[in-house]
Amino acid sequence: MSQTNKLKIFNDPIYGFITIPNSLIYDLIQHPYFQRLRRISQMGMSYLVYPGAHHTRFHHALGCMHIMQKAVQTLQFKGVAISEEEENALYIAILLHDIGHGPYSHAMEHSIVEEVHHEELSLFFMEQLNREFDGKLALAIQVFKGEYHRKFMLQLISSQLDMDRMDYLKRDSFYSGVAEGNINSERLIQMMHVQDDVLVIEEKGIYSVEKFLVARRLMYWQAYLHKTSVVAELILTKILKRAKELTQKGITLPCSEPLQFFMQNKISLVDFDKTVLDKFAFLDDYDVMGAIKSWQFHDDFVLQSLCKMILNRDLLKIQMTDDKPNKENLLAIKNKFMTYAKISDKEADYFVFKGKLKNQAYSKLSEPIRILKKDKTVEDVVEASDQLHLKALSKPVTKYFICFPKVMLDA
Repeated sequence: MSQTNKLKIFNDPIYGFITIPNSLIYDLIQHPYFQRLRRISQMGMSYLVYPGAHHTRFHHALGCMHIMQKAVQTLQFKGVAISEEEENALYIAILLHDIGHGPYSHAMEHSIVEEVHHEELSLFFMEQLNREFDGKLALAIQVFKGEYHRKFMLQLISSQLDMDRMDYLKRDSFYSGVAEGNINSERLIQMMHVQDDVLVIEEKGIYSVEKFLVARRLMYWQAYLHKTSVVAELILTKILKRAKELTQKGITLPCSEPLQFFMQNKISLVDFDKTVLDKFAFLDDYDVMGAIKSWQFHDDFVLQSLCKMILNRDLLKIQMTDDKPNKENLLAIKNKFMTYAKISDKEADYFVFKGKLKNQAYSKLSEPIRILKKDKTVEDVVEASDQLHLKALSKPVTKYFICFPKVMLDA
């Protein structure tokens, strides 16, 4: 039997050629759990605002692995000892860091699966793969959980300047066309070093860090928290909530078997065994969009109306404000819509609601981005920078919004 060539290359529009470092990584990429990421979009409903934003989590995971390879090469070149086993653990951990994402990501976390976050699911997938691959992922899991003694390894995977953020900013800005998000990841990686087991950026890289933080802030307000993306994701969450509510009442809704399973059962963290995990692994964007296409014809007014909104991009009106919305105004709109659509108070909640968005480009409470000065001292980037706006970037910004049907504008 001929041995498959496992040292493949991928052609990536961002970095050019991405090489698979070894056969274990190849086998992980080939696994159905990982291949599923080809069917999960990276930016959820953002394609309703930026038509090009159709790239997948598969793309992103490979990109993260590629820049992790660059980071490891840079650190080794600067004399940081990273063994082959540690190197492999870094590649596996970053490759699988998003494997727990469900269809349209965050909409799932708030509707179908009860408060189970994708990080926890990623860990479940990694542990299951570890069993299948005879314990070869053990060190990667240790690093991913922050239990490995070399702190900088976790920072490369999950911190305020990790490979994940570096790839998604560059990739999402490329596919959405929001040029402000484009960062110089190569320069940032070249400036990395490790001191006292902690990841630092050499002082001459400080401007690249500033640009990275500004790019992150702009991408949040212009892409991730764009009001149309926000309202579309909220409608999607409400569609899944309504569908689950109807299913629990005994109404059968046409949809795929894995989606049906999560609609019929209340699944929380403790319920995730191999059977449930495999069911979850069969879920992707196609299940949800296929269901929405058939539910637009359902006789439930709430479900069909919300489904049509997504399919025809005729969404609820969303109004952003700096101050908390007036409760009386919201109640008046809701009452008007109840009369107009002849629906109950509870049903009207699906169409008229309020919320808030929070964004903080840099958090002083989290692990800081450390700058290594020429005199070998280490300083938080906010202190080291001569830019006043970095202090402003570390303040959380909150915006409020109300959503309601467009017909209420004329009413």
